[in-house]
Amino acid sequence: MVQSVRKTGSMTLVLVAALLLAGQTQPGMGRTPGRRAQPPAGTPPAVTETLTYDHVHLGVPDPAKAVEWYAKYLGGQPGPAGEPNERLLFGKVRFILLKNDKPLPSAGSAVDHIGLSFADLAAKMKELETAGIKIMMPIQEEPGLFRHAFIEDPWGTKIEVLQDPETLGFHHVHLRAPDPEAALKWYLDMFGGERRKLKGRVDAVRYGEVWVLAEKGDATPSEGHAIDHIGWRTTMDLGAKAAELKAKGVKFTTEPRPVRDIHMSYVEGPAAVKIELLQR
Repeated sequence: MVQSVRKTGSMTLVLVAALLLAGQTQPGMGRTPGRRAQPPAGTPPAVTETLTYDHVHLGVPDPAKAVEWYAKYLGGQPGPAGEPNERLLFGKVRFILLKNDKPLPSAGSAVDHIGLSFADLAAKMKELETAGIKIMMPIQEEPGLFRHAFIEDPWGTKIEVLQDPETLGFHHVHLRAPDPEAALKWYLDMFGGERRKLKGRVDAVRYGEVWVLAEKGDATPSEGHAIDHIGWRTTMDLGAKAAELKAKGVKFTTEPRPVRDIHMSYVEGPAAVKIELLQR
């Protein structure tokens, strides 16, 4: 009987040891109170929400006149019903006109220019030349990319007009930064998106149909220039999104606040790009 008891006790001790060992190796079991269980090895990290590219905010002396100009010469459509009149649409992207009596030219700023794609670039350029629009560069062929040219609106916004049948309408935002690779990585890390090469050649981050490109160069802050700022919107509560981005080190220059039927805030991107984040 004594031997039986000893055998039973030994088996019990072996069973207890096995359970304790299992608790140490299985996630979430047998942990010290207060210690968070770690995900199993190989579990992918949480994916950053891909924000929607929302708008370009231009500084002009007369917003109503600028709306007419962009509608007449570049095909902008009336802005969404119920929103202020000082805006129009290129596809799903808003052009919002901000009053600025003396905007600085966009060329050389952190948001150097924007791009619009047309089905027939030659016809569009002939129309613009006839209308007396300032031509910064006539049509050139970029082998492996597309035909393109540069114009400037009457208030200093540099615009690349191009022929890319894969993406007509609002095509891209072209940024300047001392380190373009770091800038593109920042947008990808903070706003999500898809890291791609435009036509397999040019590094970019894509948000839906909108390309974000970056070139190497010194840049002045975008605020106060003809392209004052650019904007993305979130599907999350803006306060929660702000907390998430602050934890990643994003600098907020304006805290989230309600304006009419939206919530908005401003952050500073690489090379002092002014960026509006909003919840619509």
